Order: sequence, then C-alpha cells, then structure tokens
Amino acid sequence: MNHRFSLTVAGWMIALFSGFLGSGFTSPTSASAADTVRPQVALINELIEQGWRDYEIRTPAPEVDDATWARRVFLDVIGRIPTVAELQDFASDRGSDKRANLVEKLLHDDRYTEEYAGHWATTWSNLLIGRSGGNDRRSMVSPAGMQKYLRDSFAMNKPYNTMAYELVTATGSGKPGTENFNGAANFLLDKVNEENAVLATSSTSRIFLGQQVQCTQCHNHPFNQWKQQRFWEFNSFFRQTRALRRFVEDTNDISHGELADQDYAGESNNPEDALIFYELRNGLTKVAYPVFTDGTEIGKSGFVGDVNRRQELGRLMLESEYLDKMIVNRMWSLFLGFGFTKPIDDLGPHNVASHPELLDKLSAEFRKSSYDLKELITWITTSRPYQLSAVLNSSNEIDDPSIGEMPKFSRFYLRQMSAEQLYQSMVTATDASASGSYEEQERERRKWLEQFVVAFGTDEGDEATTFNGSIPQALMLFNGALTQNAISKSDGSFIDRIAKSGRSPQDRVTNLFQAGLARRPDKKEIQIAGQLLRARGGDEKEMLQDMWWAVLNSNEFIMQH
Repeated sequence: MNHRFSLTVAGWMIALFSGFLGSGFTSPTSASAADTVRPQVALINELIEQGWRDYEIRTPAPEVDDATWARRVFLDVIGRIPTVAELQDFASDRGSDKRANLVEKLLHDDRYTEEYAGHWATTWSNLLIGRSGGNDRRSMVSPAGMQKYLRDSFAMNKPYNTMAYELVTATGSGKPGTENFNGAANFLLDKVNEENAVLATSSTSRIFLGQQVQCTQCHNHPFNQWKQQRFWEFNSFFRQTRALRRFVEDTNDISHGELADQDYAGESNNPEDALIFYELRNGLTKVAYPVFTDGTEIGKSGFVGDVNRRQELGRLMLESEYLDKMIVNRMWSLFLGFGFTKPIDDLGPHNVASHPELLDKLSAEFRKSSYDLKELITWITTSRPYQLSAVLNSSNEIDDPSIGEMPKFSRFYLRQMSAEQLYQSMVTATDASASGSYEEQERERRKWLEQFVVAFGTDEGDEATTFNGSIPQALMLFNGALTQNAISKSDGSFIDRIAKSGRSPQDRVTNLFQAGLARRPDKKEIQIAGQLLRARGGDEKEMLQDMWWAVLNSNEFIMQH
C-alpha cells in the first residue's frame, strides 16, 4: 500500500469503521432456540431475566444477527474470527438450532480440536505463568512445557478438577524431552522457592479458589474474613516442596527446573512437628501448621511419607465449593466480558456477587457435569445473554459495569480482542503469517505479541494485554510487518485472491468485508470504495488494499462485539 495517499481519506475511513455500532450491521434475526433447551441454559436465562425485572429493565438489547454471533463464538471458543467459507457454511444451516450446532462443531469436531486446545492452552498459560514466564535467564519455567501440558489437557477435554489437582500437586521436570517430564510442574517452579513460597500461596488460592490472601501475609485483611494466621496456615502446605535447578552441562546456565517433594523439618528443626513462625505487626511471634481455608487441619508431620502436604491441599481443594465457583466465574467473564464479582478472583461474603443464586447453582451444575469445561462453554454460549447485541437503550442504560455498576447482562459488553486473538484473526483473514519454518513463525508471533504486554508491578507479577492507544502500538498496527504482509498485492496474496473473486468490484468489496468483519458493507462504505477506485485511476487492487488496511485498523475489527 502506498501510504502517501491522503491521510484525510485514511482518517475518514477509520472514523467510519470506528463508529461501527451505529451503521453497517444487518438487522438482527431471532436466534431460534434448540428444540430442547438444556436445563442449565434455562437456569441461566431464568435468573438473568429475573435480574432484569428486579432492575426494571423492560427491554434488553436485541439479539445479534447470525453472522455477528458466529464471529463472536469463533473468537471466544477457538480464538480467531471465522473464515468466509465457515460463515457461508453456518449460513447454509437452516435448522432451528443452528447456533447450538455451531457450538457443538467448534467444541467436538476433530477439525477444530487443535485450535480449541491451542487457544485455551494460551489463555491458561498466560494465567498460570504469565506471557513472559520463562523469559528471565534465572527462570526454571519452560513455556513450551506449560503449553504442552495444557494443550494435551484441553485436547482430551480433561476434567477441570483433574487439571487443578495436577497443577497444584505436580512433581517432575518442566522441560519437554527431559527425564520425568511433567509440564504441570511449571505452574509452581518459579513460585515455591521465592520468599518461603509466598507467591505459590497467593497464586494458588487466588487462581483456583478465588481467595485473595496476598494482603494478609503481614496483617489481617480489613474487609474480609482472611486473617494473617490463615495466610501462613495455607502457606504451610507448600513447605515440603522444592524447585531444583538443572544446569546445562559444564556451565552455570539453567537448563530447566524440577519440582520435588522433600521432608521438611519445620522452623524449629523438628520434622515430627514441622511448624512455621510468623510475626504479627506488634512484634509478637506466632506458630502455624497446614490448615485449609475452611478450617480443616491435616497432620503436622513434615515427613512426606507421613503426610504429603500438597496432595492433601489438592484433595481439600477438590472438596471446596470455591473451586467450582471460581472456574464458573472466570469462564463467565471470559465469554460475557464481566464476571459475577469484581475482581473475578475475589469471592466471599465481603464481595457480593451480582447474581449470587446463579453463581451458586451454575457452580453446582458444573460439579454434577464432572467438571466438563466443554459443557460449561456450551451452557454459556447458547444462553440468552450471550446472544444479545451491545446496544444501550432507554431501558437498560443503567447496565454499565465500566463505571462501577453491577453487571446486569442485558447487553453484550464490548471488549477488545486479546493480542493472541488479534494476531490469529489477522492470520486467518489473510493467510498473513510470517514465512519460514514453524520455529521462525513462532518467534515472529511472540515478538509481535510482546508489543501488547503491559506488566504491572504488583506482588503477583500481574500482566495484561491491552490496546492502550500508545503511538508504538498504533504504528505497529498501521505499518507493522504483519499488517504489511496482510495487505500485500503480490501474486497469491489475500488481496490478489479477492481481486479475482466475484463478478464486480462491489462483489469483491463485499467479500473483503465478510472476511474481516463478518458482514456486508453498507451503502456509505460502497460509496467510499467507488471514490477510492476513481482516486486510484481504476486500479482495483489499490482500492481493495486501501479498504483492507482501513478494515484491519478499525475498531470494528479489533473489538469482540
């Protein structure tokens, strides 16, 4: 693309697409329910609609049209937008339960297993070890090992409770190809040795139980039931665990880490009574033994042969209702934009849920399903709130959680794609992946993703992926290598193939819009295309390239809506 063309035109095009909610979308059609609504879906609909009545929301947002919903569910379930062929295949389904059929296909058809597993492996790897996990030269974490464990787990639809137990109790090497390889060990490898396993304590309780204990390491929590004693009791479960560094032969470079359970003598050097000490703010010293968050005690011995503390922790976690509530709250937030609590990983009486009855009942149903994540995804994506558009009206204008209001889920909450979704969507729409070997392409992908990672200097080492409008990010989207590849006019490129499709320039512009935005262009957009075609002296490839560049840089493309 010749970027010397009028910046006014570019701004005009982006401004047009940036206001996408006001124009360009086809009228929504009613999403017919399946012949038999699953009881869990009926439960969601009933309790969400009861919330609307309680808040006097008489008119929720209308349901979105099929193409918009398909784009939404492709992004949320497998991490990318659909291809034109996939949209056409979906449109050709004339059944009354076509939406449920598409969810079924994305979750259970062998053609999508790899993408499903890859998308959720990335989501959970980011949560468990962070996008930058393993990058520090002192780190024992193997991102490849973490990804392999998670990909395999999601590909076989491993029950969530099994995954949680394996991640918390894992032993072995975190690096693929090494003896005793166990990719699940990467979750704790960099956490258990750091400051008496403080990070292992806070991460495990927050990620799996929705209980934020990090503030109580040094003092009682001012707002909830967590006390300093409970933090150190939970911390005691990790005191038998060590992360062992394995070095590259004849060097001081870390090759990988290995997680092992070892006898623990306690801080009084008595393994029969392996206690730990902690200090109150007033200077008094107190004692702690392993006690679960519900008050359940286990043996005080530090001998692994007497009691394996992490295995006991895993067992107690599986019995806790908070394990169920946390994963339901997390998955709901990933699909609906907000969870039932804010933050999602802070559960308890001190932080009342927006829909407490729904959270309780849906969590119980998830346990009854044997912790089948695909079942939970099916319930959420076929429920009524997931079908709604992002429209605010005079009836549901109070439904704005972005300003601190409790979410009512009377509309779909707009959110930006993750960096991974954006990358994969650009690749899908245009076959614009980097050239070279798989390793080279992955290196380019990681390099591209790094531009969107913002690390927050908290005790948890939190990370987020965000489009914050920075100049480097904007320039990367405008002119970066991936974008340049995506808008290439070379033989066999996406633009070249689009230019050879359809019966007319308008058909080809329509194909372009369907590829990027899952919709047809509106009248104004067709007019812009005609003006660009004249400005380009009739060179249709140049016009298509200009339009495609504007689509890829529009809010409509980068938003989940």
